[in-house]
Amino acid sequence: MNDNAYQNALDYLYSFIDHSLTRNLRYAEEKFDLSRMITLMNILGNPQKDYDVVHIAGTKGKGSTCSMITSILRNQGYRVGFYSSPHMIDFRERIQINRDLISKEEFVGQIEEMKGAIENVQDVSTFEITTALAFKYFSDKKIDIAVIEVGMGGRLDATNVVYPMLSVITSISLDHTNILGDTISKIAGEKAGIIKKSIPVVIGRQVDDAKVVLKRVAAENNSPLIDVMKEYQWKQLDYSLRQQRFSVKRNGNAISKGYDFEVTMSLLGDHQLDNALTAIAAVENLPKKYPVSHDAIQRGLAEAYWPGRFEVIHQDPLIIIDGAHNPDSFEKLSAAIDKFVSAKRPTLIFGASEDKDIAQMISIILPSVDKIIFTKSAHPRAMNEDEIREQILPFYCDDFVFMDIEVLTREILQNTEGVYIASGSIFIAGAVQENIINIKNNETS
Repeated sequence: MNDNAYQNALDYLYSFIDHSLTRNLRYAEEKFDLSRMITLMNILGNPQKDYDVVHIAGTKGKGSTCSMITSILRNQGYRVGFYSSPHMIDFRERIQINRDLISKEEFVGQIEEMKGAIENVQDVSTFEITTALAFKYFSDKKIDIAVIEVGMGGRLDATNVVYPMLSVITSISLDHTNILGDTISKIAGEKAGIIKKSIPVVIGRQVDDAKVVLKRVAAENNSPLIDVMKEYQWKQLDYSLRQQRFSVKRNGNAISKGYDFEVTMSLLGDHQLDNALTAIAAVENLPKKYPVSHDAIQRGLAEAYWPGRFEVIHQDPLIIIDGAHNPDSFEKLSAAIDKFVSAKRPTLIFGASEDKDIAQMISIILPSVDKIIFTKSAHPRAMNEDEIREQILPFYCDDFVFMDIEVLTREILQNTEGVYIASGSIFIAGAVQENIINIKNNETS
C-alpha cells in the first residue's frame, strides 16, 4: 500500500469540520445535530441496519467496557465490529473487526467509495464521516454484531442513528460540561438519549442523580433496565501490576451458593472490575439468538485489552500511562496508584485539554504522587504552560516544572529507578508511548 494514498485519505477526512480539534467549543444545535448523519446514512443505503448493535455511552469506562464486550463475543465465535474514539496513536484503532484494525487499503477504498455521498451533505463533520465509514465497512465485511462506543454525550452523537438490540450506559460524572451540561442530571439526560423504545438498557455503577434520570427515561421508553450493581457483585482474589483475579456472583441466583466463577484480567483497578461486571451483564442480556458461555466470558475478559488504561508500558524505569482526564477518573487513578505502586510514590507527568478542571484533578492526585512535571501534547486543544500555571498556582506549592514532552520522555528513560505515571489526557498517554517507541527504534537502527 502506498502510504501517500493513506495519508491523502486522512487529509481529506480532516479537511471537514472537526469539532474535536476546536478550542472553547460550546454546545449548539447546528453543531450537534443528527440530521446530517441521517442524510448521509440514507445516501449510503443505511448499512448500520445490516447487523445487530450494542450501543455504549457513559462518561468513564465505556471504552474499556466496549473492549470487554467485544472480546467476550469474539471468543464466543461471533464476528464482531468495534467502533471507538478517539484513537491513541493510529487512527485505524477506531475501526476494528475481531481485533484487526481496518487496513490502510480498505480505509482508502472506503473513503473513495463514499466521496460522492459525503460531498452531497452540507457541513458534514469529520466524526460523522468516520462513523459512517465504520458502519459501511462493517456491513461490507458482513459482521454479526457491532459494538459501538458513543463519541460524546449520546442524544445527538453521530452514532445515535443505530437502533440497537441492547444499550449500555457506564458510569456518569462531570465532563464536557460546556457541551453536555453542568450537572450530573443534565449529562445523564444526554447519555440517556441512546435508550430506545422497548430495548433493554444495562447501567453500570451510577451516582444517585444519574440513576434517577436513567430509570425515568427507561420507564418512559418501556425499556427493561438492568442495574448491574444490584444484579451482580465482584470479590477481588489477588492482584499485581500484571493482572488481577476476581470472582463474580449474580445476586438473587437461587441455584448458586457463593460466587459463580472466577476471572483473571490484565486491565487493572477496581473500576475495571465494575466495568467487567457491566460487560458480563451486557452479554448475558443479549437476545436469545446470541448465547454466551461462562468459558467465553472468562477467556474474553482474560484477553480484553484497552490501551492507555493504567497500562504498564516500560520497566526500569516503571512507566504507566492512563487516559484519566476528569476529576472522577483522577479519583480512580489515585486509588489505583495507592493500590498498585504504593511502595514508591511516583512522579506524575501531566497534561490536559483546555476545557478540563485541572485544579481539582491536581488536588485529588497530589497525595498519591511525589512530584508533578507538566507538559502538553501536540493536540490543538492541549492546555499550554501559561494556562496550566494560571489554574494551579493558587494552591500548588511545589516548584512548577514544564517540559517538552519528547525531551521529558528521553530524560525519564535515563532514570532506571524511577516510577512515572503519564496522565491527564489520552493524548499525553499516547505521546509518551509513541516517544518511547521512537526512541527505542532509533537506538536499534
